[in-house]
Amino acid sequence: MKAVAYRKPLPAEDAQSLLDVELPVQQATGRDLLVKVAAISVNPVDAKVRQRVDPKGADNVLGWDVAGTVVAVGPEVRRFKAGDAVWYAGDRNRPGANSEFHLVDERLVGRKPSTLADAEAAAMPLTTITAWELMFDRLGIPRGTSGRPATLLVVGAAGGVGSMAVQLARRLTGLTVIGTASRPETREWVQAMGAHHVVNHAKPLDAEVLAVAPEGVDYVLSLTKTEQHFATFPALMKPQGAIGLIDDPAEPIDVRLLKVKSIALHWESMFTRSAFHTDDMGEQGHLLDEVANLVDAGVIRSTMRENIGLINAANLRRAHHLVESGTSIGKVVLEGF
Repeated sequence: MKAVAYRKPLPAEDAQSLLDVELPVQQATGRDLLVKVAAISVNPVDAKVRQRVDPKGADNVLGWDVAGTVVAVGPEVRRFKAGDAVWYAGDRNRPGANSEFHLVDERLVGRKPSTLADAEAAAMPLTTITAWELMFDRLGIPRGTSGRPATLLVVGAAGGVGSMAVQLARRLTGLTVIGTASRPETREWVQAMGAHHVVNHAKPLDAEVLAVAPEGVDYVLSLTKTEQHFATFPALMKPQGAIGLIDDPAEPIDVRLLKVKSIALHWESMFTRSAFHTDDMGEQGHLLDEVANLVDAGVIRSTMRENIGLINAANLRRAHHLVESGTSIGKVVLEGF
């Protein structure tokens, strides 16, 4: 089968950083699905693994966002059958999905929304799972609109996870949603996702936030450049609030700043359940089924921003470069071989 792999860490601009290769198709066993990949998207984790993990000459296939069709199932599979249209993010400890066919545990898989094309669907799984788990599982934000009034700040709201977090918060909770963006095009995007207010993270964030939420915010989702903003969080938050992180701060953060207001700090990695085969690993599949229903009902929309064409090494190098630039909006996708 056709696939795109890397053999050693190189800059995305290097023609050898990602290569077109031929690999054997694996057989579905146990609870695995063999999926024919129709479309994929690129996330920051793809670039981080390519930059930091040395496969020492072996073909290492990346890719953790898929829309495709089941072509075979393992003997223990119960939720899916051949011919089912699916979407998922998968498992970082297994080969990625930048290939014509891909194996994935059925517990991580949901039904693809019937109202979305493959490319539109491929933009969503990893970021949706991350935003959902961060808000509802880690921070314990209540779903529904009947709870006490509360405010959420999403730092980096124009990115993939931010785009989903804003939508989920606006559509599924009663939170007042504040998103951060620094350019006219990103501000417009965040507003389109549903934010009540958009503030500029290129300016002092505490002043920006307190101008629209004078009493402070209850929750902060720090999705990017946490080291730049962390010291301002206590000033812009209410006592007993909570912060959720997904990035890897480039510099140490001083958690002692949170003590005086008893602010909680949570980390989220959507690969935790699959990496450790937790008892609730199947929640990711159920989550994706629920979001598919929300998409088909018109509650949630795809965050696809750009489809750059076929799944091949040249286009994936372009996509990695765009993601690494830190200027991308929503998600970039590739479709077909």
